Amino acid sequence: MTPPVVLTIAGSDSGGGAGIQADLKTFAALGAYGASVITAVTAQNTRGVTAIHPIPIEVVAAQLDAVLDDLPVAAVKVGMIGDPAVAELLLARADRLPNLVVDPVLVATSGARLAETASVAPLVAYPCVLTPNRQEAGALAGIPVETAEEMAEAAERLARRGARAVVVTGSELAIDVLHHDGVTETLPGEPVATLNNHGSGCTFSSAIAVRLAAGDAVPAAVRNAKRYVTAALTGGRDWRLGAGPGPLNHFVS
Repeated sequence: MTPPVVLTIAGSDSGGGAGIQADLKTFAALGAYGASVITAVTAQNTRGVTAIHPIPIEVVAAQLDAVLDDLPVAAVKVGMIGDPAVAELLLARADRLPNLVVDPVLVATSGARLAETASVAPLVAYPCVLTPNRQEAGALAGIPVETAEEMAEAAERLARRGARAVVVTGSELAIDVLHHDGVTETLPGEPVATLNNHGSGCTFSSAIAVRLAAGDAVPAAVRNAKRYVTAALTGGRDWRLGAGPGPLNHFVS
């Protein structure tokens, strides 16, 4: 059986734990065929980001058109884009980007800033599935976001701008808040005692894209993705890879 094609548009993580690398691992683990458009090359490991090289917009566009002109893309995950011009490019190709999931990557797990809110702001008004963490949701919504109540408020504010659905992730709290079709619900989870959470946001949004490509409705896709991330965190919690926050076990059985 031919697998669904899921496209990731994101930055490369030389350490392999997040970005394009995490996305492609997630796609493969969940049975999708992964294609990629690289928006930036980072020099990065578990300890931090030491350099960022944005890919010229014309090269980003050429990659995107090469994929779309040949492969039957069923869902698209957008991660680090860095440049508002990339967001405008995606909006110009929006009719060819089905089941769009946008992870507004602003800060790496290590704390390094990867982009400004202006880089993703144009996409917030598009009917995508938006998956910010608390810090990103606060920056985009313009309010402090720490508690579940504040997560819900941020999700509703961002949804009013045009998003198809908004999932504000609680990270170490294991509580996520989903706003979809005018309804806000809290999705509780079991916290995983681990320092190895590098790339968890990338993995979550990529898993949502795979499940949308497979035909799940948004709430089911989000719940399935949440279960997968919990399993991947659990599967890699005893790993010792690098001196900082390590990666997830994407291929946990």
